[in-house]
Amino acid sequence: MMDFAAIDFETATGKRDSACSVAVVEIRGGKLVDHYYTLIQPPGNEYFWFNTKIHGLTERDTANAPDFAAIWPELEAHLVGRIVVAHNAPFDMGVLRACLRHHGLSEPSFTYCDTVTIAKHAWPELANYKLGTVGDFLHLRFRHHDALEDAKACAAIPVYAGRAFGTEDLYQLTNNLGVRIKPF
Repeated sequence: MMDFAAIDFETATGKRDSACSVAVVEIRGGKLVDHYYTLIQPPGNEYFWFNTKIHGLTERDTANAPDFAAIWPELEAHLVGRIVVAHNAPFDMGVLRACLRHHGLSEPSFTYCDTVTIAKHAWPELANYKLGTVGDFLHLRFRHHDALEDAKACAAIPVYAGRAFGTEDLYQLTNNLGVRIKPF
C-alpha cells in the first residue's frame, strides 16, 4: 500500500535549528487521511529577512508559539515507525536533527526518502526538480513555502509516481526507481 508520512519545515534563519513551522501529512492507501501543522518559536524568536521573504513568517507570527521541545511529543507521534518522505530530505532531516540536538531530545526511529530523487527517476525530462516545477508538472495547486501546502505537494509525488509505474507500494516504487530508503 502507498502508506507514508510527508514532512516539511520552514526555518526562520540560515541555522538548521531555527524551525518556525512544520507540517506532516499522513497518507494511507494513497489518500491523505490526517495532517499536523504548527508554528514554532525559533531560538530567540529571531528571523532573517531572506527567510521571511520566502515564507512570509515573522517574529509576530511566532511570538506566542511553543518552542520545538513543546511541540515535539505530537510531532514525534506522526513520525515514529513510519516511512517519511520530504522534498529535499537532507534539508528537512537536517532541521529535525538540529532542533532535536538544540533541545537535548532523543532521535526517533523511522525511515525516510527524498521525493526530489523520486521525481528525478520518475520524470527525467523535467528541467529541474524544485517542488514548484514538479507540482506544475503534476498539475498541483498549492501555496509554495507554506509548510502544510508543501507537505501535501510532497506527498503527491510518490502517489503520482506509483500510478505512473503501476505500483501502490512505496517500497516497491523506490526499489524500482533505485531510490534509497534510509534510517533516520
